[in-house]
Amino acid sequence: MVSIVPVILAGGSGMRLWPVSRESMPKQFVPLVGKRSLFQESVLRLKGQDLQSSKVITSSNYRFLVSKQLKEICSDAKVYLEPVGKNTAPAIIAAAQLSEERNPGSLMLVAPSDHYIPDVKTFNESILEAKNAAELGDIITFGVRPTRPETGYGYIERGHERIGPCRKVNNFIEKPNSKTAQKILDSGDFLWNAGIFLFRTDVMLSLAEKYQPDMTSAVRLSIQNGEADLEFFRFESKSWGGIGEVSIDYAIMEKAENLSCIELKSEWHDLGDWQSVSEVIGHDKDHNLITKNSTSKNCKNTTLWSTSERMHIAGLGLDNIIAVATEDAVLVANADRTQEVKEIVAELEKNDVNQAKQHVRDERPWGWFESLIDLPTYQVKILHVYPGARLSLQSHKFRSEHWVV
Repeated sequence: MVSIVPVILAGGSGMRLWPVSRESMPKQFVPLVGKRSLFQESVLRLKGQDLQSSKVITSSNYRFLVSKQLKEICSDAKVYLEPVGKNTAPAIIAAAQLSEERNPGSLMLVAPSDHYIPDVKTFNESILEAKNAAELGDIITFGVRPTRPETGYGYIERGHERIGPCRKVNNFIEKPNSKTAQKILDSGDFLWNAGIFLFRTDVMLSLAEKYQPDMTSAVRLSIQNGEADLEFFRFESKSWGGIGEVSIDYAIMEKAENLSCIELKSEWHDLGDWQSVSEVIGHDKDHNLITKNSTSKNCKNTTLWSTSERMHIAGLGLDNIIAVATEDAVLVANADRTQEVKEIVAELEKNDVNQAKQHVRDERPWGWFESLIDLPTYQVKILHVYPGARLSLQSHKFRSEHWVV
């Protein structure tokens, strides 16, 4: 029986979940639902008798964060580092080349690291159902039956030709407007595009050579000239830097003819904005989601979410509002406009607001630190050093440094 190589893409920044998700600590590494991060849940979900050890492709900036979270769940996943994010196409082509070199014609399952899929058993059953069609040479994309006219997701139009439980793909539609989304929902022929794919590596690489030959060559060079670094493998930056930033859908999937889809029968959520997070966690009788560091009175259709023990949110008479607080930033938004949060983040970046990208806590390989006070004449930081870890003592010419343990 052919086993499957899982590939987890963990390089996104999740700006629509700001201020909890930021470039320095994006949503996939945050425990939004439960005690483990979405990334950790993704790795654990892709374990089983028909699955090999996972490959994780992420940004070089997140290498120690990924390593720490993998150790917490006792995973032996291999981590590959992108010098700079180039969207999904180069990462998937790189993973296919790495697997094809070791095991020609192997099956590969590609999945994002920021989905919430609580029903793991049913999810794995859907993968096994699609396995035969993938072995025969089709690229299988997984879709979810839409429940509402969602404008924040892409859609897959299904044809009627079948290979077992899979149906041929007629078309892709990217994030439609409200009117088109309603027509799509009414037709019954479309699925939400979950961004999960199953394919033979030789089939994917053949399509990559056909439709993206320059990208495929550059990726190959980046692997050949890459190097091991601690427990990671770094793609070579010069070759990788010249690759265009393009999604796998646009680069290959929309052009391929041997493309089929299968409906995921498991519960599935793309936690892309605060509205989707509040829907997953649940509401009270007034459709409010109120976290432990928040208090509400006479509110409805409202989310009050605080991650800080020192920042308590109080809401009075609110309707259709989402308020999210961290140690150093607060978002207040109309609940119908959570897809636009990244626009306010862009505005913060334009104005050089540090909180746009950086969290109070800064992760390091030896532990982490938080800035308690940061003024022109002095700084106060709290440092947490992991057991057995160490860091260098800095020497300063024009300032003194004092440690209290």
